[in-house]
Amino acid sequence: MDRLTIFGLTTVTAMLVCYALEHRSAWFVLAFAGACAAASVYGFLQGAWPFGLVEGVWALVALRRWRGTRATERLSRSGRAPFPAGRALH
Repeated sequence: MDRLTIFGLTTVTAMLVCYALEHRSAWFVLAFAGACAAASVYGFLQGAWPFGLVEGVWALVALRRWRGTRATERLSRSGRAPFPAGRALH
């Protein structure tokens, strides 16, 4: 295996592990976003620009989810409900 293939294998493995652990902490969501960004770089370096583009979008989506997850974690630690009684975000 060449270095580029090892880099790609490492990034998608990190994505899988971080995705599986996202429910534990918002920091795993952030790590997932970083792994998606690295996979995007891999896609462009390998010449598979559609893969690189999609992984870049996933990185942005994960960053947005991280921001929301962090805010929810902060509210739950403070003892305040994240939503008014009877109203949940769906």
